[in-house]
Amino acid sequence: MSEYDARGKVNRALLICVDDYRHLRPLPAVRDNPGELERVLLAPGTDLFTKGEVVICRPQEPWEVEQALDAVVQEARGLLLVYFSGHGRVGRDGGNLQLMVGASERRHKTVSWQDTVLSYLDNARADRIVIVLECCYAGNAGEAFHACRTPTSLLMAAQPNRRIFSGEEPTGGSVFTRALRQILEQGIPGKRFVTFEDLVRELRNQLAGERTPMGDVWEPRSAKQNTVDDVILSFATPGIRPPTPLRIRLRRRLNTSFRHWFRILMVLAIIAVPATAGVVLLNLPGGAEACPPALELRLLTAPEAEPALRQAAFDYEMSAANTRPLDGEGDLPDGCRRAQITVYSAAKDQVDQGFAAADRWQGEAHGTGKDGPDDKGIDPLYRPGPQPDIWIPESTADYYEARRGMPAKGSPATLHYSAPVAYTPLVVGIPAHRRLDDVEPAGASWRELLTGTDRTHRDLRLLRPSPVLSGTGLLHTLGLYLAHDGSDAASSGAPDPTLARHAEERLSAPGSQYAGSTELLCSLRPDADAAGSVDRTKSAPLVSEKSLADYNLGRATGSCPALDAPLPLRNRYVAYYPRHAPALDHPLIRVDWHGTRDATPRQDAVARFATWLRAADGGQRTLTAQGYRGVHGTGPGAGSPLLDSRADVSLLAPTVPFGAHPDQVSQVLDGYDKAQKSSQVLILLDTSTSMSDGGRLPTALRAAGRVLEMVGARHTYGLWAFPDRAHPTDADAVRELVPPGSADPAPGRAALDRIAGGELVEHGAAMEEALTRAVRRMKKSPATNKAIVLILDQDDGAGPERAAGVERTLGTLVEEGPEVPVLALALGKNGCDTFALQRLADASHGQCVPGGPQAVDTLAGRIASIGTATKGDR
Repeated sequence: MSEYDARGKVNRALLICVDDYRHLRPLPAVRDNPGELERVLLAPGTDLFTKGEVVICRPQEPWEVEQALDAVVQEARGLLLVYFSGHGRVGRDGGNLQLMVGASERRHKTVSWQDTVLSYLDNARADRIVIVLECCYAGNAGEAFHACRTPTSLLMAAQPNRRIFSGEEPTGGSVFTRALRQILEQGIPGKRFVTFEDLVRELRNQLAGERTPMGDVWEPRSAKQNTVDDVILSFATPGIRPPTPLRIRLRRRLNTSFRHWFRILMVLAIIAVPATAGVVLLNLPGGAEACPPALELRLLTAPEAEPALRQAAFDYEMSAANTRPLDGEGDLPDGCRRAQITVYSAAKDQVDQGFAAADRWQGEAHGTGKDGPDDKGIDPLYRPGPQPDIWIPESTADYYEARRGMPAKGSPATLHYSAPVAYTPLVVGIPAHRRLDDVEPAGASWRELLTGTDRTHRDLRLLRPSPVLSGTGLLHTLGLYLAHDGSDAASSGAPDPTLARHAEERLSAPGSQYAGSTELLCSLRPDADAAGSVDRTKSAPLVSEKSLADYNLGRATGSCPALDAPLPLRNRYVAYYPRHAPALDHPLIRVDWHGTRDATPRQDAVARFATWLRAADGGQRTLTAQGYRGVHGTGPGAGSPLLDSRADVSLLAPTVPFGAHPDQVSQVLDGYDKAQKSSQVLILLDTSTSMSDGGRLPTALRAAGRVLEMVGARHTYGLWAFPDRAHPTDADAVRELVPPGSADPAPGRAALDRIAGGELVEHGAAMEEALTRAVRRMKKSPATNKAIVLILDQDDGAGPERAAGVERTLGTLVEEGPEVPVLALALGKNGCDTFALQRLADASHGQCVPGGPQAVDTLAGRIASIGTATKGDR
């Protein structure tokens, strides 16, 4: 996993601590927390923050917190650390966490975690945000946190719905913060530095002997949003610490010098030349930043490549290539960053839709965008994100597909293709204990791989990322259709429709497609316990070499955090390389936007970054250390996971360049589409008022919106809501917003807009009753393949009026034929960890997806597979 190093950037730490309350009991131990924590953060060994970058706030009124948040949000450019220690309160339903300041009463003068804190942090320009909450019910912050749009890591002092003793101990700091300070100040044995995930694990170990007031083990919790890499929080280590790099020391010295002269010139300006003070101040550098603002470049990529490209972007920003003066730029001080690169990711279909609607994408960025009749209801600013300057897709095939979807004329976006920046071959992961007989791992034909895994031989279920949502899935499909017999894919011509149909029959099964390699492999991890998960010992994932190596070595995979050690051999997969299948080549695409005023500087900045990415002593060193293969044909770089024998990959397998023609890519996708069967899904959406808590409703509406993006002539849908607004007390009533069988997404989009506008019902959502009615309706559907997409908060509709035996009736119904898989998105506190949801997923051969940063994309991958199911599937 890559680690974000913020040294030398403009960092800020805001320590909010409240020990003296007017209406609540005091917290004497909290009094010492900010001073001691500031001392640790400024210690030479910690080596992240410098004097003036740590701000202490002891608020008596809510506005003081808002003022402090506003200041650090505006100033921070590297790492923003926000820490709160004090009382916390939640509502009766466990939601709406409130942070209590000195003047707070139980329900008044509080600071809303969701509406205040997260709203401010969502506007931050920092590269990374780390939040530490030490208060009662800190664990309840996790749900609203998933509505964040910035790369953020959250550390909660305890699990949900728990009070803690912190603050009532003897003075000298609270128990939790004392442990946190010790780890940051002393480091962890065997570690060169302390990352966010290291800190979480060590805190759990140190607090394992403590108990909450309810008698439970005191267990800190963590969550991450919009990032899968890690953040370094301290460079302290019990071992010998490497010196701070010279470029970091020089930059800090330059910043200190500028601040020193700034103060002197301020005094001179006020005393000696008051008449010209305004002119002097306008031309002096600010105290917070010695360097002028860097040009911000936005880099869009695939979720699987995001962590590595984040690390590459950071290394470039700190490199001499981005900080040394250039001819014609003598006014830029040495050591200042010329460009700052923001890296974000989106699924392939979202990127395609963004470029297809580039006029709206650009229009919304300027505040002038309007919905068009053919925009399919996408929101370019949220998904796939802001308009990019650079796009690095997984493969050239993704570029061809995006170009095909763009209008021939009139688009404000122009895509300029350039060479790849990294390679990773495609592989089929075979369980280590079920290796294929007489099949060469470093170069087997697809025909051999399909035969070696069929019912007669190893009887393995092939799992592929969706070609619609994932570049890896698209390229695997391209190789399977065009290089079936091991011949060169580029010279194979158009795919054989019969071959495509037979291939899809091997790959098709309900829930067998995923949004990407990492999300697929995350579902196969031994510690994955999602309801309806597949049997990893009988599965063969079609993924990339890099993602399989990360999986085997226990590195962070999708939404699964890193493990302490590589997986044991019995849980690993061995990489088999389909012969002549093209590798993911990650081309760099410069995106020019019509009307951009600083177009020339941006183009120059992109060119410099592209040159550095392909340089052997620049980006290639970073990317090969992350597990990619280099563009110069060299072997893995130092530190590459591919060099570890436990990665179970083969360095003898060649890297096959992408050589297919754009027409072949189009033909493969057309062949894939024709090989699918017709499908019908019924969206069953919980619209009780509790869905508005904790940021759940936006997630639910995005998930339903993704279903609408997939509909068409052969893939129809229906939309029901429960409970019914017209009959709120009738547990069996549902609101039929769009009848099943509709191929037009417009009525569904309009219904979702009305729900977003407040059409919620103040009544418990009786999930079992609504689902029973939905299952009965779908059992009668003539569609060959069908499923119910259940999106819910939690089953809170139980009561004395509930019909006897409703759960037993529903369980029996889902087990009867014909099969109707239930694909559930559970946004409640317990996620999929309820017996009812687990039983439904298992009995219906469906899947339950818990709420989280990847939840919508994960569910979309499952939905994409509904049209592929055939009667012969396992």
